[in-house]
Parts: sequence; structure tokens; C-alpha cells
Amino acid sequence: MQTSSAPGKVYLFGEHAVVYGEPAIPCTIERRATVTVEQRSDDRLRVEASDLSLEGFAVEYGGNGSGGKSERSPDIDVPESLLEAATGYIDGAISQAREAARVPEAGFEVSIDSEIPLGAGLGSSAAVVVATIDAASRELGTKLEPRALAERAYQVEYEVQDGQASRADTFCSATGGAVRVEGSECRPIDAPNLPFVIGYDGGTGDTADLVSGVRELREQYSFAADTVGAIGDIVREGERALEAGEIEQVGELMNFDHGLLAALGVSARSLDAMVWAARDAGALGAKLTGAGGGGCIVALDPGEETSQALRYTVDCVETFRAELDAEGARQEDRP
Repeated sequence: MQTSSAPGKVYLFGEHAVVYGEPAIPCTIERRATVTVEQRSDDRLRVEASDLSLEGFAVEYGGNGSGGKSERSPDIDVPESLLEAATGYIDGAISQAREAARVPEAGFEVSIDSEIPLGAGLGSSAAVVVATIDAASRELGTKLEPRALAERAYQVEYEVQDGQASRADTFCSATGGAVRVEGSECRPIDAPNLPFVIGYDGGTGDTADLVSGVRELREQYSFAADTVGAIGDIVREGERALEAGEIEQVGELMNFDHGLLAALGVSARSLDAMVWAARDAGALGAKLTGAGGGGCIVALDPGEETSQALRYTVDCVETFRAELDAEGARQEDRP
């Protein structure tokens, strides 16, 4: 039996634009997905999940983890497309672990316990995939280095998201800290311990649909393509501000980034309400994080004003502080 965990993340800058080769800067936060795996004597795959902002579920697959009939249908209040994606991520992660260890017929008991809301823009899928590959490959006697782990996790997201994934989420979750992603190049960068405040509207966004919508706008209007390029410029300036420790400018650039993302149609009324509540409370900056359409915003505020304001915002169902997590995927003590 092996247990691994991997952190979720927020985007300081660059979501959506990163799909078109522009840079992005995500940072891991101290909320984790923890996955425990134990090899079975057959080739079946049984998955139990809890705390994914769902009621939890348990499914068992036929040989090699796909195509079989579940032992009971998940009873969860999320879109069917999101549920299919969630099981697709787990299937893909197990396949990658089998391939890495060269044990194609391995079956597993998989238990997932996540602190990260599903589909909320905090990198839940990447954290689950990274932790699952790490735990399952360890169970089969193979230890993957962070970059190899990140690459295998990216292949899973790329397939589930129909070729529209970037390396940002999975690299960040595997390595920890703040990272700069541009195309296929990923590297850690220096960043201070930013005072993150997260607001969550209780909803989810469909990443594939949102990415597709931006693509259609970009193809239809030249100024939409220019907007994507402007987000890339914000990332470059934001990297300089981070490395210089200029937190106030980081916040200002986050505000610019949210405005451009909203112009591309990926914000939502609830996200905008939380962003403005945070800014009115004195946050240095606030923006949506992730694909958008619902989910989370991230704000910078070393005090308690933003957290308090969000608690009284109708559209916010949960708010919490989150420190920067300098550690990526890691082995955990067995439960």
C-alpha cells in the first residue's frame, strides 16, 4: 500500500492564454489531494473518492480499468461531463503508472481524499492525477522524478481535455512552489510567501467548453487574439514584480488580468461579485483562477478584511486563507 499527495494551485496570471503559447504563472497552495493505492490480485480497478465537493462515490471497473460496469452509480450533484472527466483522469493516471512500471495488467484499490473542490479552478484534477500516478507507480516499485511525473500527468490531462490542456497545472502540482510555464518549457521561479485569500462560489466550470469559447473568439476577432497576447505581457511583467518582491504591483497586475479574462467571456457574475468585494475590502488584487465560468477567485490581502468581506458576499459559499506550498508531490505515511 502506498499513499501520495499533491497540492492544488491558483493562477496568479496567464490562464487561457497559456494554451496559445503565452507564459503563465501558477502557484501551489496548501490544499492537497491524497491518494492511497493497493495492488489487487486481479486486473480490476476499484475507486473510492470523497471530499471532492461531492457526496463521494465508489466504482469498480472491469479488466484494465475501463469498459466495465460500476458496482454502483455515483450519486453526486455535478454535471455528467464533469463526472466522466473525473473518472477519465483516474483511469488515465493508472494507465500511466502501469506503463511507467511496465506492469500492464496491474489492478488496484484506489482511495482518493481531496481538500480541493472539483472543477473550481484550484487544480483538483491535476493534483489527483499527479498523486495517483505517484502512489500507483510506487506501489509497483517505480519512483518517478518530479519532471517525469509531471509529464505523465500532463499526458492524462491532454487526453481527457481533448488536446486543450497546458502543462501548467500538472508541472506546478508535481514540483510545488511558483512556476513559469511557456509552451513546453516549465521552470520554478522565486516568489515570496504571498497572502492568498480564496473565495469559492460553490459552482464549477466546464474547462473544455470555456477553452473552446476562447478559441472561437480568438479566431473570429483579431482584438480577441490581441487580448490573449496582452495577458502574456501581464505575465512577463508579473514575473519581474514577483522576483523583485513588489507585491502591490503583483496585485495591480492581477486586476488587469481579471479584466482581460472577463473580456474573453470566461468570468461569471458570481466571480465578478467576489472579485469586487475583495477589492472594495482593500485587497491588493483579485481575479478569477482557473478556467472560470464559476469556482474560485484568488485575492492578495495580508489582513482579515478580504476574508470578512467575502463571508458576507451572497455569491461566496466558502472562503479560506492559503499559504504558498513549496512542496509538490510527496509520499505520505500509510493511513
